[in-house]
Amino acid sequence: MGELNALDCLHQNVCSLTPREIVAELDRYIVGQDDAKRAIAIAVRNRWRRSRLTPELRAEIAPKNILMAGPTGVGKTEIARRLAKLTNAPFVKVEATKYTEVGYYGRDVESMVRDLVENAISMLRSQQRAAVREEASHRAEERLLDLLVPQPRHLDITPPQENDPTEGEDLASRRSRTREKMRGMLREGLLEDRQVEFTIEQRSAPVMVGGVGLENMDIDLQGMFERILPKTTKRRSMTVTQARQVLTDEEADKLIDDDKIASQAIAAAENNGIIFIDEIDKVIASEGKSADVSRQGVQRDLLPIVEGTSVQTKHGYIKTDHILFIAAGAFHKGKPSELMPELQGRFPIRVELSELSREHFVRILTEPQNSLTRQYQALLAVENVEVEFAPGGIQRIADYGFTTNQSTQNIGARRLYTILEKLLEDLNFEAAEMSNGKVVINEAYVDNCLKKICDDEDLSRFIL
Repeated sequence: MGELNALDCLHQNVCSLTPREIVAELDRYIVGQDDAKRAIAIAVRNRWRRSRLTPELRAEIAPKNILMAGPTGVGKTEIARRLAKLTNAPFVKVEATKYTEVGYYGRDVESMVRDLVENAISMLRSQQRAAVREEASHRAEERLLDLLVPQPRHLDITPPQENDPTEGEDLASRRSRTREKMRGMLREGLLEDRQVEFTIEQRSAPVMVGGVGLENMDIDLQGMFERILPKTTKRRSMTVTQARQVLTDEEADKLIDDDKIASQAIAAAENNGIIFIDEIDKVIASEGKSADVSRQGVQRDLLPIVEGTSVQTKHGYIKTDHILFIAAGAFHKGKPSELMPELQGRFPIRVELSELSREHFVRILTEPQNSLTRQYQALLAVENVEVEFAPGGIQRIADYGFTTNQSTQNIGARRLYTILEKLLEDLNFEAAEMSNGKVVINEAYVDNCLKKICDDEDLSRFIL
C-alpha cells in the first residue's frame, strides 16, 4: 500500500537544500536581512548533515538555537512562515506571550511541544494518505458501484421454465454485467451529477475539558470520551463527485495505522522539529509590574525544554534534545542580555535584523513573488481593471511609508499595507462598475490620495 517506514519519514522530512539555495528561496519573499537568512540556512542544513551521521554521533550533536532581534515589521515572522513551507519538517510558530508559569491561568509552555507532535501527525497523515490514495480510490469506486447498482433485497426463486432461453442467466450475472457497465460510465465521468444516498459515520460531539494543569494529566481525556461515547450514523444524499471524495477519505483513513503514524510523528518531531518562539522579549521582567513573577516563570519553564527534556503527550513521551528553537523579538524596551543568563546560553547564535530604509520599501513593493502590488493587480484584474504601478508611483509610496514610520510608531513593512489600502480605497470601491479600465499609479495619483493626510501629522497617526 505504499506505507512509509519511520526512517523514510525522517529522511523525507529533512530539507536537503544547500545554504545558498535556502537563502535564494527566502530572497523570493523577503527583502534584505542577509545575516538572518544565512544563520537560518546554516541551521537547517545542519539538520540534514546530522541525519547522515551514525546514530552514536548523531545523538551527541545538539542544534544551535537562534535568537533574532530586530524592530517590528522587518521580516522575523515572515522568515518563520517561509521556513515552515521550505523545511518539510514538523514546525510550529508560537507567541511567548500566550504562556504563563505553571500554576497561573494560561497555556503551559510544554504545550508548544505537544503542538509540534500534532503538527507532525498531521503532516505524516497527509503523506500516508497520498501513499494509499490509489488503493483508497479503488475501494471507494467499489462502494460507489454498490450504491449505483444495489444488491436486490430478494431473488426470484421460481424455477426456470423448460427450454427457457434465459435459463442459464441468473440475477447475479445480470447484476454483474450492469455493474461493469456502470463502472465504465463512472470512469468516463458520465455519472458525476447522479445522486446517491449512503450512511456516514459521525463521532459524538467532543467533550471540552479545560482548566489549569489539565494539559499535564496522564490520561488522554478526549480519546477516552471518544471510545466511551457511541458513534452515530447519518444518511446523506450527494452527487457522485461529492460522494467519491468522502468515500475515498474514509477508505484512506481505514488503510492508515494511527499507532504507527503517532510513533513516526514523535521520531520526526524529536529529530527534525522546529519551534519558532515569537515575542520572546515580552517575557523579560521589568520592575514594578505585577506580571513579572509569571514572566520570569515562563523563562524558567522554557529552560529545560530548550536544553532538553521529556514532555508527555497523549501519543507518548517526546524528547526535546534535538528540536531546533528559533526565538525572535523586537526588544524595544529590553535587550537580549536582560533574559535570564541560563536562557541566553540556550541560544548561542544571535542575529540582529536591521531597520528598513526607503530603498528596502521600494524593493518590498516590487521584488517579492507575493508583493503587495502584485496582489492588488491580481485582485482588480478579476474586475477586468488593469492596474499599472509606475516607478515614480512606487517611489512615492515608499517615501510616504518611510516618512510615516519616522514621524509615528515604526512598524516596518506593515506600514505599506495601510498605505496601499488607503491609496487604492476609491479604486477598490469603484472597480466593479468600471469596464475594462486601466489605472496608472504614478506620483501625481499617490500625492493626490495621500499628501493631505501625511501633511496633517495628527491625522496621519489615525489614518496611516
